Amino acid sequence: MQENDNLIKLVAFDCDGVLFDSRPANIAFYNGTLSHFGRPLLSPEAVDYIHSHTVGESLEHIFKGYANYEAVLDFARDFDYSPFIAMMVEEPHLREFLQFVRRERYTALATNRTTTTGAVLNYHRLADDFDLVISAQDVSRPKPDPEAFVRILAHFNLAPFEAIYIGDSRVDEHFAANAGVPFVAYRNPSLQADYYLESFAAGPDLISSLS
Repeated sequence: MQENDNLIKLVAFDCDGVLFDSRPANIAFYNGTLSHFGRPLLSPEAVDYIHSHTVGESLEHIFKGYANYEAVLDFARDFDYSPFIAMMVEEPHLREFLQFVRRERYTALATNRTTTTGAVLNYHRLADDFDLVISAQDVSRPKPDPEAFVRILAHFNLAPFEAIYIGDSRVDEHFAANAGVPFVAYRNPSLQADYYLESFAAGPDLISSLS
């Protein structure tokens, strides 16, 4: 990254729903787990929940009241996620936007994914596009707790106003607010946000307007 005087020095991203349309992959993973234990498939409410929460939180939510929860955890831990990674569809114009950002700014990823984060980025060849990646397994408290963003800002020695966070869920909205970082709602006009972005094709214009 080249040194610059731009106000925005860091663009941070959520993973699911921002870098990728991952709902089909996540639905398939959790439905596969539910089916293994003879449980009903995900409800629409549960689909929304698993989209933005950690795997532990999601399993606890969809298996609430299940007698042998330890067996669920053991199964999910050994369930091969690789086929589901291939189902994740990269958002249009993402790579062009990342290239634009990285000319003069840092990039970071803050996600409630855990052990699959590295595999997802490696499979889709995006690992080198982020200067720092913080997943839920790297912090003691996942989003919406601000711990991940506090670590990101400390890593780059930046103030909250020098960064933005791009997310698509209520969890992301609260995460940015808790960290004091301006929030960009990606393809979700129902969120309370400082800025809205419907396509990464418009990302460079948004960043330029903030500098």
